[in-house]
Amino acid sequence: MYEIIRKEKLNPTITLLEIKAPFIAKKAQAGQFIILRIDEYGERIPLTIADFDREKGTVTIVFQELGYSTKLLGTLNAGDHILDFVGPLGVPTHFGDAKNVCVIGGGVGCAIAYPQAKTLYQNSVNVTGIMGFRNKELVFFEEEMKKVTNKLYICTDNGSYKEKGLVTDVLKRLIEAGENFDLVIAIGPVLMMKYVSLLTKQYNIKTIVSLNPIMIDGTGMCGGCRVVVNNETKFACVDGPDFDGHLVDFDDLFMRLQSYTSQEQEANSHECRLLGGKRNA
Repeated sequence: MYEIIRKEKLNPTITLLEIKAPFIAKKAQAGQFIILRIDEYGERIPLTIADFDREKGTVTIVFQELGYSTKLLGTLNAGDHILDFVGPLGVPTHFGDAKNVCVIGGGVGCAIAYPQAKTLYQNSVNVTGIMGFRNKELVFFEEEMKKVTNKLYICTDNGSYKEKGLVTDVLKRLIEAGENFDLVIAIGPVLMMKYVSLLTKQYNIKTIVSLNPIMIDGTGMCGGCRVVVNNETKFACVDGPDFDGHLVDFDDLFMRLQSYTSQEQEANSHECRLLGGKRNA
C-alpha cells in the first residue's frame, strides 16, 4: 500500500497527489512514468512522473479527472492509500548536448513538461517555456515553471490570460525572431504535438514528444501501447514514452486513442458508484 502524503486541486479537473514511494523516488528520472491500481478492482493507470523528492521519498503525479478511474482517484485524500504503484517505467529523456531548449506543455501536459524543464535548468541549460491552456481557469504550474525556465510564455485559446493564441504561434514567433533552439520538447494533446513537430521540421529543429497511447502492462508484453515511428512499430512503455516528433505517425496514434470511446462513456455513466473514495459494492 502506498500512502498519499499531499493532495492539491490545481484547477477544476486536474489534481496533484504526492505519494510515499521511496524506492521509486530513488531511481526516478524526467520522462519516466508509473502505473498504479487504486484497489483490487481497479484498472492499471499509467501516469507520467510530474516530480520526485529523493530525500522525502515521494513521487508526485498530476492527472485529469476525465474517466471513471481518474475520477475515483480524485476522491482520495491525504492519508488514504493506493494499492499498487509501480515504477519508474520507460526510458528517461535523453537531452543530448542541447544548450538552448524550448519546453512546451499543453493542458495537463504542462505537468509532464515541468520535470523536463527542471532537469535541464538544473544542468545550466537555457530553458524557454511555453504553456498553453484553453482559458485562464485551467492555468496551473505557472509559478513552478517560472522557477525552472529562463523565459516563460503562457497563452490561452480565448485570450482570457496572458496572450491569445496557440503554443505554435508563440514558438514560430520566437524562432523567426532569432531564437536558435537546438531542441524542442512538446508534451500535451496529440494534435498539439503533431503541429509543433510539423513546425519544427520546417526549421530542422530536433523535437522530442512524449506519447500517451493505450497501455496495460507497461512491460512490452501486451502490445497495447504500440505506436508507429519512422514506419516501424514501437512500444511506448519500453521504447518510449519519448520519441522523435518528426518520425511519429500522429494520425495512427489519434485513431488508436479513440478505440475505447464507447466503453469510457459507459463507465462514466456510473459515476454515482463513487462514494467517499470507495466503490459501492
